[in-house]
Amino acid sequence: MIAPHHGRKTFMTIEFDAAVFRTPNEPLTIERVTIPSTPPPGEVLVRLKASGVCHSDLHVLLGEWEVPSPMILGHEGAGVVESVGDGVTSLTKGDHVVLSWTPSCRRCRYCVSGRPVLCDMVSRHSANHLSFDGRPRITSADGGDVLSFAGLGTFGEYALVPESGAIAIRDDAPFPQSALVGCAVTTGVGAAVNTAGVRPSDTVLVLGCGGVGLNAIQGARLAGARRIIAADISDEKLEQARVFGATDLINNGREDFADRVRQLTEGRGVEIAIEAIGLPRTIESAYEVLARGGTAVVAGQVADGLRVSIDPFVMSDQELSLIGSNYGSSKPDSDFPLLIDHYMNGRIDLDSLVTSVIGLQDINGAFDQMKRGIGIRSVITY
Repeated sequence: MIAPHHGRKTFMTIEFDAAVFRTPNEPLTIERVTIPSTPPPGEVLVRLKASGVCHSDLHVLLGEWEVPSPMILGHEGAGVVESVGDGVTSLTKGDHVVLSWTPSCRRCRYCVSGRPVLCDMVSRHSANHLSFDGRPRITSADGGDVLSFAGLGTFGEYALVPESGAIAIRDDAPFPQSALVGCAVTTGVGAAVNTAGVRPSDTVLVLGCGGVGLNAIQGARLAGARRIIAADISDEKLEQARVFGATDLINNGREDFADRVRQLTEGRGVEIAIEAIGLPRTIESAYEVLARGGTAVVAGQVADGLRVSIDPFVMSDQELSLIGSNYGSSKPDSDFPLLIDHYMNGRIDLDSLVTSVIGLQDINGAFDQMKRGIGIRSVITY
């Protein structure tokens, strides 16, 4: 529904339903909200077609990440450009897009040096759930501001984002699968290909076989890794890992994890270990099973305030590396279309990631399933 908004300046708005976060450990509420129908300069209005339900949103629901409220959660979405603001040159109405939660200013030192996920504007605004001008775009039924998670808020049918936050993709790619490129696929594949720089001679260990971990396995396979070891406490997830390219499986709920890694690598350890859970102990475990000169990559999202402990002498003596990976060290402008092409050409599997397609009203049930470890990704379709 489009209706006039009466205030200091008259403009048109669009009303739509969204899943709104208000209090930790309480269900999201489906509320009627409004958004301007005409984008501000440099922004685009996207009508979402699909949104993935990601573990990062669960961190907020559980109170593990402190965020302001009210807020529309969701940061993994794909849709169609509805309209563009003044100055937008790379997108037009009707373009199919995947949203990026690290839109870039394309001017700061990080952007021009090829590291757009570290953009200054993102750290100041998107990371605080605001648009690049520092203001929210959504209004509640009572006229109050509603924030958008990571500047996106994909648990609703519309989003206003900077031009660089909507990446054009080919029109023949399905929206549910494309949405996952906006977070889990890029984060996981990128952790292996971009951050770790996996080589064909490497043995790669992936700790945690959720959405990010399974895609890290796909990334290692795409890079041609010699061997890919998957570790998890769920036999079901380990079998999924085999489908995505794991050559060896470790149930670290039943087996001695370090001993098993040593057995599989003839005592050497692994060249690359990717932690995709976000727990201090598993980060430490990934680091502890590295071969000399190896690299452990932290791709999992950790709850606020947690710390890890490592031996700095071993780090220097064996030239070990412990590094972080934000959004798979990606360049969304080029990586999103490339990943979609890989999917459409059969080089990566996105179909198996979508284990449940739901409506917005089923969002709380999707989080309940996530808490119980059921499925890989629930995807909302609009």
